[in-house]
Amino acid sequence: MAVRQKPVEEQVIVITGASSGIGLATAHAFRSRGVKGLVLVARNEEALRSIAEELSGGRTCAIAVTADVSRREDLERVARTAIDTFGGFDTWVNDAAVALYGNVAEIPIEDQRQLFEVNYWGVVNGSMIAADHLRHRGGTIVNVGSVLSERAMILQTQYSASKHAVKAFTDGLRMELESQEAPVAVTLVKPSSIDTPYVEHARNYLDRETAVPPPAYDPHLVAKAIVFAAEHRRREITIGLSGWVIGAMGKVAPRLVDKAMEWTGHGSQTTDHPERPGMRDNLYQAREDGDIYSSLPGEPRKTSLLLEAQLHPFVSAAILAGIAAGVAALFVAPLMGARRPRRPPRRRPVPRYQRTVRHSGNGHDKRVLGPGHVSQRSAREGRPQLRH
Repeated sequence: MAVRQKPVEEQVIVITGASSGIGLATAHAFRSRGVKGLVLVARNEEALRSIAEELSGGRTCAIAVTADVSRREDLERVARTAIDTFGGFDTWVNDAAVALYGNVAEIPIEDQRQLFEVNYWGVVNGSMIAADHLRHRGGTIVNVGSVLSERAMILQTQYSASKHAVKAFTDGLRMELESQEAPVAVTLVKPSSIDTPYVEHARNYLDRETAVPPPAYDPHLVAKAIVFAAEHRRREITIGLSGWVIGAMGKVAPRLVDKAMEWTGHGSQTTDHPERPGMRDNLYQAREDGDIYSSLPGEPRKTSLLLEAQLHPFVSAAILAGIAAGVAALFVAPLMGARRPRRPPRRRPVPRYQRTVRHSGNGHDKRVLGPGHVSQRSAREGRPQLRH
């Protein structure tokens, strides 16, 4: 059965982790498209209700559902609320996540388990609940992973491990739904470093404030990818060339990337800039929310050519082909012309009457031009000698 995806304007969207960062940017992006309904999910009830009120209006109705994604019963309540309010949902976005910074040996196992309860089991429970509903009506499941799904980052080992697990689960779920001919698209979105309160929400075991490795990208780019996936079937979408390169290099030269991270990992993931203490450490309970961006200085990158190439592959291929043809015309053709061997000068054709040459055989070795030819001898030459 073919995957069925409605236009965004006709959809009801469930978004976990909707109270800040990528989730909040995604809610705004769907609202700007005039989506029918938004079901916003997070632990911070006060912030979530304020956001829902802000996004409601026009064609869009937004509702807030306070829930902890680490508890399956909370996510089941989210699905029931969406069905009772809108008659169902069409896209489910698993975005909620928590983070830990520190050396593996210094982080308690309890904290590591809690991270997996949110980052992995929250995605598993949300995806399974969504799949049960969507297999009868069609739709999309979007799981927000990371470029760290491909390559572990030093000092974020547990987070990297959880995103590896999310990728594996997403791939397995996609195959099973396809084999069952369920009309459900499953997309994994893999952001690079994104400028969100992620770093301020993290539980930190380092000696300095935390940061993401540069360059940081704008969270609205991730939101753009998620909105696109809601109505276009894509296996994976990566945001940020820098993160993609690290993942690719990790496969080609893993030891080199290991060493690079060992040398730069601490400096690239810490800062002396004071962060908002009210946001710090939401591992077990909600903290201050409501912002899309972090408080770190510097402007994030607003564009990603890699993202555009994935969203519009045929246009990108045509542009690249045109660029390649232009380069060939400018450089290759003159070069080939300079290397072309010079032709030898063309010889004039020999007249037919000069092509047959006979020798007289009389020892004089004179040129004779065949019978019937009128001799051009001068009078002094006299008659020809008789042959002996």
